[in-house]
Amino acid sequence: MSRVLTIALNEGRALLRNRTAVISAALFLLLSLMAILNAWDQFRYAQGLRQTYQSEANQTFDAQPDRHPHRMVHYGHFVFRPLNPMAAFDPGVDAFTGQMLYLEGHRQNSANFSDTRQNTSLVRFGQLTPAFCLQVLAPLLLIFLGFGVIARERENGTLVLCLTQGVTGPQMFWGKALCLAVVAGLILLPALVSLGWLATQAMLGWGLTLAMLTGYVLYLLIWTMGIVLVSRFARRGREALLGLIALWAFFCVFVPRIAPDLIAHARPLLTQMETDIRIHKELKAMGDSHNPDDPYFNAFRQKVLKSYGVSRIEDLPVNYKGLLALEGERMTSALFKAYADRNFGQQHAQTRLMDGVGLLAPVLAVQRVSMSAAGTDLSAYQAFLEQGEAYRFGLVQHLNQLQATALTYANDTNKARENRISHDHWTDYPDFVFRPLAMAERLERLSPALGVLALWCGVLLGLGQWSALRLERLMK
Repeated sequence: MSRVLTIALNEGRALLRNRTAVISAALFLLLSLMAILNAWDQFRYAQGLRQTYQSEANQTFDAQPDRHPHRMVHYGHFVFRPLNPMAAFDPGVDAFTGQMLYLEGHRQNSANFSDTRQNTSLVRFGQLTPAFCLQVLAPLLLIFLGFGVIARERENGTLVLCLTQGVTGPQMFWGKALCLAVVAGLILLPALVSLGWLATQAMLGWGLTLAMLTGYVLYLLIWTMGIVLVSRFARRGREALLGLIALWAFFCVFVPRIAPDLIAHARPLLTQMETDIRIHKELKAMGDSHNPDDPYFNAFRQKVLKSYGVSRIEDLPVNYKGLLALEGERMTSALFKAYADRNFGQQHAQTRLMDGVGLLAPVLAVQRVSMSAAGTDLSAYQAFLEQGEAYRFGLVQHLNQLQATALTYANDTNKARENRISHDHWTDYPDFVFRPLAMAERLERLSPALGVLALWCGVLLGLGQWSALRLERLMK
């Protein structure tokens, strides 16, 4: 163990004497600090805007004068997706998904105003965030710092000299690996500090923070072991450098860009227009509440009359138009939910395929861990849409119920002022409050990806020990 530490310390001194290495590491740490500060500033700005607009939307909705309840159904409401402080570290899919939902009767709208639609196409190629620095830039820095840890010794002839003087292959290999692992730890240090601070802001406990940190530790350890292994088998430093850069380009650039396109081609989703057309056709087939001769709603009318024991709509103790609106909204909302569930089921199938590709590309696995822990993955976005839809349905049905109970059928059939009700009925309705997924559920979702990273580490550590044991024999 003393020789392993000695080799690691000597390698560390060599890196410190390398001006290029020191400047590169300093620039990366500075870039990480800038990414952290910039991400937090953008988070505060975006969160402030959403809170301001949400407050204005709530005030505007509450300030509506006395109206007919169904006019308020069509007036609608706006809800904005609040940001989790952990999204400042890893925005995940937030840049590609909408931020605002318009809630109205008879329709289920999609979220609007994603960052990619409001900015240049360069946003699609990655934002300068702490997560991006660790996932893409940190491995590249480790490559430039560690490509020659063993290849350089072989090329200079000092490897044979060390082995002939009693240094064993495992001591040489693990000493070099230990030095590069310490460098990886220093690279991770700014992220560790920022994650700890963000965890206190998010008030989510330390479970998700530790899971995210574990994912990044395993990810950088994978690259550390991969770099030392490639350097171990390369005959020259430049061969190791070219090979490692090719591996980085493949795993960190090519696979994350091409895999989603291939999966989208293998499991295509319906476009918004195709979905709207299909929903419109099914709605027409279900029934038209405005057509008095429609078979379904004609049967519904007879059922209502029978349940109240009357023969005419005018004799009902409630407003039949309100009952009609309640039934129509129930039917359309059930259809909207069926299509939404089907769409999210297909998207989760795509995500499972991406998880499978993560077995071949660790960067996809660490992205899954990071996004799930930060609450910026597909499941978090789905939770917002489903909670927004539940709020929309509750609000619309509340207004429809008011039409059925607060208005008489006679007043509801003319244009008189009697068909209006007090605005107090919607002023007192509770505001939308988004509830993020529970920590246990998010930990369960990221566990398979964390297992993939652990598997990669185990395999590479085993290969490292095997190659270290054979190092002396190959050098003879």
